[in-house]
Amino acid sequence: MRRFDPTPLYRASIGFDRMADMLDRVLSADVQAPSYPPYNIEKTAENAYRISIAVAGFAADDLSVEVKENALLVAGRSSEDDTSREYLHRGIATRAFERRFHLADHVRVNGARHADGMLHIDLVRELPEALKPRQIAITTEARSGHLVEANAA
Repeated sequence: MRRFDPTPLYRASIGFDRMADMLDRVLSADVQAPSYPPYNIEKTAENAYRISIAVAGFAADDLSVEVKENALLVAGRSSEDDTSREYLHRGIATRAFERRFHLADHVRVNGARHADGMLHIDLVRELPEALKPRQIAITTEARSGHLVEANAA
């Protein structure tokens, strides 16, 4: 009997709490997911996340970060022309890439920063006031017929 390991489900989803959506996405996706460029997803606070993508060889002008319909699209296209160079070994890949991350409702991109060969994208989950829990005051009726608030100090 095989065990189901949900770890791969968390790689490309940020802020999701709905397992059914992730299962549908994983089961309908290609079996071989792209592995370039490598990236990390970390939780930096209660409602904050950071995606760090290794983009060695790319300048900030070669990268684009776009949000469209709950999807974060990160693309890189190297503008440097390497035809004049003769490499004995080329281990640093600068091929074009496109990486897509699905964002949950109320998750927005807070900013992006390129430093030391890494692209850091900060995300924050902002719940609207209507979805936040709120305390409801409980009132009781006194014997005299007047309403008295039970939580009043």
